[in-house]
Amino acid sequence: MIKELMTSRRFAPLFWSQFCSALNDNVLKNALVIMLLYGVANEQGPALVQLAGAVFIAPFFVLSALGGELADRYIKSVVARRLKFFEIFAAAFAAAGFFTHSIPLLFIALALFGIVAALFGPVKYAVLPDQLSVSELATGNALVEGATFMAILIGTIAGGMFVAGASHMGWICAAVVGLSVLSWGFASRIPVTQPSAPDLPITKNPWTSTVRLLKSLYAEPRLWDGMVIVSWFWMVGAIVLSLLPALIKEGVGGTEGVVTLCLAVFAIGIAAGSLFAAQLSHIRPNLALVPIGAIVMGVVGLDLAWAIATTSLGKDVTAAAFATSFGGFRMLADFFLFAFGGGLFVVPSFAAVQAWTAPSERARIIAAGNILQAGFMVAGAVFVGALQATGLPIAWIFFGLAIASFGTVWFVLTKWGKEGVRDFGALLFRALFRLEVRGMENLPPAGTRMLIAPNHVSLVDGPLLHAMLPIDASFAVDTGIAKAWWAKPFLKMIKHYTMDPSKPLAARDLIKLVAAGEPVVIFPEAASRSPAR
Repeated sequence: MIKELMTSRRFAPLFWSQFCSALNDNVLKNALVIMLLYGVANEQGPALVQLAGAVFIAPFFVLSALGGELADRYIKSVVARRLKFFEIFAAAFAAAGFFTHSIPLLFIALALFGIVAALFGPVKYAVLPDQLSVSELATGNALVEGATFMAILIGTIAGGMFVAGASHMGWICAAVVGLSVLSWGFASRIPVTQPSAPDLPITKNPWTSTVRLLKSLYAEPRLWDGMVIVSWFWMVGAIVLSLLPALIKEGVGGTEGVVTLCLAVFAIGIAAGSLFAAQLSHIRPNLALVPIGAIVMGVVGLDLAWAIATTSLGKDVTAAAFATSFGGFRMLADFFLFAFGGGLFVVPSFAAVQAWTAPSERARIIAAGNILQAGFMVAGAVFVGALQATGLPIAWIFFGLAIASFGTVWFVLTKWGKEGVRDFGALLFRALFRLEVRGMENLPPAGTRMLIAPNHVSLVDGPLLHAMLPIDASFAVDTGIAKAWWAKPFLKMIKHYTMDPSKPLAARDLIKLVAAGEPVVIFPEAASRSPAR
């Protein structure tokens, strides 16, 4: 599926446009971070690094709602192309800042890139469900998320190399302008689709549209919960990425190369976890992976906090020396596994929200999610900054993130427990029995009145169908089985109707369910074997 998507025009132009844009963002941000920490603003470097993150995120609060409305009202590919064309001018502004070594100019350029990103976010994620099937959504999201963090990897390396010890900024000036031109070129190749809501009015007051979008998202509990879960991931990722430079420089004693190495390992971990999650999402986004990813983040986070607290390698430690030391290698392994768990956590969550959202309002829901994510990231940055101001060691901050990740497991199971149990069952059936499902395309679409009557071979048939069906169906359950102690915990997690086969009128309510459009699964062989028959 990955090869098919990467060679298809319905996905590849968006992928490469997003990759070039994300790479450009990270070349700019990481070059600026290295300049602030190791160059022109050495003393105020850590504080200015936090400010740079806030400058980039701020436009998401103000303009995400507008981006969602534009993406729903107009042709998404046209909106994407125009935004990427404007980004060329923002890149030229950044080039001027690098060429003159002007920190104020670079901060202005960073704000312009943040504006484009805020407007482009709803477009890129709303295009995916228009072009991909539900079974392809997880893979498409994994590729986009993986590409984003690989852009962080390459941007980190390139941004650091371009400015470390350099007096002339010609290479980075050419890079930021060239990447913006490439991104615009790929955006011009995105297929044209029909507007989702062509009559949608554009709200002139950004605050009004922001509040309205958040209220609309909150009115859909399943979507709101999904966006909260996704926002938690982005907040944790932002905290980790913002703490890494100061951690390596002040805690470990590493050089710029160690910062680059740790960020690279973190980015590779996210990409690997995202692609692994996509591989396990065959029919629909696999929500069983979400709590598993949070558990991985919690367990590994505890070891990472311990490693940070006990690792000190001296001063000006090189990347090679760091990687070959016990403490350094342990931290790298923990960074990778922590990020791998994050990939498992976020890809199914966001793909599920995309699949559940009505096409006519998808871009606005994604925009509301972007606002929520920005809020989480800013709140996390402020909170961590306050903790650092009190002198709290970075190791304790990572310890807090690990404990909070375990709390996230409880939240996910509370909100999505039923869906997670179903998808976990699918994982078990595939792992233990090498189960293959064929002919799923023959099922009628969701909302069609249908009665599913499979052959009944064993008591495993019910859980198997519940795990593998792409629709949420109700199950007709014999009263004898429903009263069994071992069946009651499972029945609480599925939609079911208890019926007594010995009573002919028991099927009346079942018929009403089918007539109302509810898919129903019934095992006729079980009914025929009942004593009353």
